[in-house]
Amino acid sequence: MQDEYALVEGCRRQDRIVQRQLYERFAGKLFVVCKRYVKDPDEAEDVLQDAFVKVFRHIDSFRFECPLEAWLKRIVINTALKHIRKQKPWEHAADVQELAPVLPQADQSLPTLNYKYLLELIQELPPGCRTVFNLYAIEGYNHPEIADMLDIAEGTSKSQYARARSLLQQKLQQDGRTAEGRPI
Repeated sequence: MQDEYALVEGCRRQDRIVQRQLYERFAGKLFVVCKRYVKDPDEAEDVLQDAFVKVFRHIDSFRFECPLEAWLKRIVINTALKHIRKQKPWEHAADVQELAPVLPQADQSLPTLNYKYLLELIQELPPGCRTVFNLYAIEGYNHPEIADMLDIAEGTSKSQYARARSLLQQKLQQDGRTAEGRPI
């Protein structure tokens, strides 16, 4: 905590050396978060840079009510969502009721997967599905929260998640992988 306090205070003074230390300490982990939302590595890097600009601009609002990494992660996620919203990947999305006959049953779940393999599969999802899957399955938000965050209908969030799960399950079956991501 003391180390975080020194980083935050240095950034508040706009000390470039401390800002660089903060960036170097957290950029790697936060880039992985960006990559979960944005497929293209160059775009993910842009999102990360935009997020750090926001961090340095708004560091005075950090009150140590949560770990610094959690605050940074939230800024990165919000920045990624803003980037995605500009692309409008839900413009032609169907509502969950329209897809009910073709979607897997709710009690079917994805097996526990090797994280790296799962990240590769998530990257292959269409942007809308990828975003909702990340928010729901990885970040733990519920569909009303996701709908509010993305300015979409709750049914759209549910259908995008269901479609993501279906696509992931299909990909697993096509690849012939075990739950741990190893070939059969």
